[in-house]
Amino acid sequence: MDLKTLKNLTVKAETKIVLLVLDGLGGLPGEPGGPTALEAARTPNLDALAAGGVTGLVDPVGVGITPGSGPGHLALFGYDPVKYLIGRGVLEALGIDLELSPNDVAARGNFCTIDETGRVTDRRAGRLTTELCTELSAVLDSIRVEGAEVVVRPVKEHRFVVLFREQGLSDQLTESDPQRLKEAPLKVEARVPEAERTAGIVNAFIKQAQVLLKEKHPANMILLRGFSKHPTLLTFEQLYQLRAAAIAVYPMYRGLGKLAGMKALATGPTVKEEFEVLRQHWQAYDFFYLHVKGTDSAGEDGNFAGKVAVIEDVDREIPKLVGLRPDVVVVSGDHSTPAALKSHSWHPVPLLLASRWCRPDGVQEFSERGCLRGGLGRLFGKQILPLALAHAERLTKFGA
Repeated sequence: MDLKTLKNLTVKAETKIVLLVLDGLGGLPGEPGGPTALEAARTPNLDALAAGGVTGLVDPVGVGITPGSGPGHLALFGYDPVKYLIGRGVLEALGIDLELSPNDVAARGNFCTIDETGRVTDRRAGRLTTELCTELSAVLDSIRVEGAEVVVRPVKEHRFVVLFREQGLSDQLTESDPQRLKEAPLKVEARVPEAERTAGIVNAFIKQAQVLLKEKHPANMILLRGFSKHPTLLTFEQLYQLRAAAIAVYPMYRGLGKLAGMKALATGPTVKEEFEVLRQHWQAYDFFYLHVKGTDSAGEDGNFAGKVAVIEDVDREIPKLVGLRPDVVVVSGDHSTPAALKSHSWHPVPLLLASRWCRPDGVQEFSERGCLRGGLGRLFGKQILPLALAHAERLTKFGA
């Protein structure tokens, strides 16, 4: 259903929805014939939610498509991720509260490691500390290039944001990140003729950055991707009449929430602290997006046991959520990140929806295999929010 139709069906109600996103939740068996991380984790509380609710599997963007975190989340928020394709640069910038002008082109940066031949050996520079990222970002912020102002700010760990600020710049650029090891960073190219000047500015910045970082091993090079300008989206309040809040540790996910008009609530770094923020602000909002990053980080690091541990951390906090008596709870992920692949993948993501209006489907555990048998079947990501709104009694009848 398109957003205009959904907007016209939305009504106000005194109900509350919680969207709990375990980033990269879906997985694969750690060994042939074994369980996935979700199946290996001890999750009595998530299992209880599944047993009383309804389950299924989600293709965030489309069958066989490996989604980035941005498209995966926008789909969960009800936006068509193919239509609303938003670069990661803007999301990271909003997440750290950078003010963006209409002239700004934002890019998400990684400090990375290259060898003596110029090939990437670590796309995240060993996940360097945020403190070192801050120091190195200040070094890059000193760069001056002809044709644009350059602003560099640290984000978290190996991530930073760079803004190119000048009238007439274009975000229609290719990325310098080859997205795989043992390949050299790519030259940024213009996708359209109007972007040629911007590509030259960006490449001049990268060239200076390489010189400045040459002796800063393991962070001796940068990778840029997600070039984007600030888009305009209808907010959750405009679309769904929801006062919405985002609880996320990592800046990009705060940025995603803010882009959708959510209030980004301050939180500590642990799962327990995130759920405590949910409790503290329970009366102030109708919709809560609570994001857990650790499942994705562990998957990308190939850390099967670490992913299991994060899932179990979340499960221990579920009674705190249930105790608030939300009208609808949705638990899923923005994509799969199997530890076996050490990357995002195309595999569908487990989904559970719990509310008093569910038709329980007989599934007794929250897992890939359990959700495969679920009553919701297999959905696209953008179909989840309409289901949540319906179960929260926030959609009126369509037609006469």
